[in-house]
Amino acid sequence: MTVRPAPWPGGPHGATGTPPAPEGPAEPPVDAEAVRRRLDAAVAAVDAPDVVFALSRHGHRTVRCGGTAPPPPVPRAELRYEIGSASKTFTGLLFAQLTRAGVISGGEPAAALLDPGRGRSRDPVTLVHLITHTSGLPALPADFFLRALPTWRTNPYAGYPTARVVDAFLRARPRHRPGTRWHYSNFAVAVLGHALAAATATPWEDLVASRVLRPLGLTGVALRPAGPGTDATGHRKDGTTRTPPLVVGGFQAAGAVRAVPHDLLTFLEAHLDPSRSPLAGALHAVRRPVLRRGFGHRHTHTVAWFQHPTEHGPMYFHCGATLGQQAFLGFHPGTGTALAAVCTRRFRARDAFVPTAYALLAES
Repeated sequence: MTVRPAPWPGGPHGATGTPPAPEGPAEPPVDAEAVRRRLDAAVAAVDAPDVVFALSRHGHRTVRCGGTAPPPPVPRAELRYEIGSASKTFTGLLFAQLTRAGVISGGEPAAALLDPGRGRSRDPVTLVHLITHTSGLPALPADFFLRALPTWRTNPYAGYPTARVVDAFLRARPRHRPGTRWHYSNFAVAVLGHALAAATATPWEDLVASRVLRPLGLTGVALRPAGPGTDATGHRKDGTTRTPPLVVGGFQAAGAVRAVPHDLLTFLEAHLDPSRSPLAGALHAVRRPVLRRGFGHRHTHTVAWFQHPTEHGPMYFHCGATLGQQAFLGFHPGTGTALAAVCTRRFRARDAFVPTAYALLAES
């Protein structure tokens, strides 16, 4: 599958390419009761022990909760949920912020940052290749499955630490010339996280906290589990067997974020109206298309989001899943809508969670 990259607009001296999309029409009145009914219907459509749909429309928030399990001691909306691969939206925003600040360049070879003494290859994997899934790397390292087998049903990433991720990358031979094909890769984004940490001489957790979480006021976001009473408990496909908290090993940048729904809405609202944020430049940058792929180049991506067209302009979204939880994050600038949805049951065939969340955002 070939890709058509667009110029990366996030350089330190201003953006190039398509200007930011308008912030949307004047704010219409919000029918609070209609919104509640739609969210309650969405919650009821998802078969999971715990379900939360949190929607913001022009700054007016509505959060509805439910599920097949009895309500937990802590209200569902106050628990932190694993968002899995939707964590990549935080990584993409960090990448854009560091690029615009001139700390890194998207064209830098990742290997040069992770192993400064290493010679340059003919077709190096750059940072922008890693964040756009065009590096030629597989979804996971070649030896990942063998090492993960003992904990495959509990915590498969826990036995693959940072050093092994970096070593696997430095030894890897991309399957395709970097920049020519799109292939979704947790491995690539994990490597990007370690490259950004190396470039800034800052541990990953401190880097995300200082550059993204604190500027956006996200006090309910964490990169490690905290335990019952703080974190939601995931469940297997049967909806009853509990799963342990996710431990991501060296894949922090690809899936470590866990957050309360209100903080996820705060994160998404910043994307709807970047002008009010200290990260305005980076928030505008992650809304610009940088890659188109597929038949007729219909699939559009930014450095952080999947972008789909609607009659009210583009909407942006990203899904995530762990062994026991699922998440959907999205925002729709043309309607001033942001949606954060989470549930505590592992994805299974014909699961209603993602289609329900996607439809709710697209039709809002």
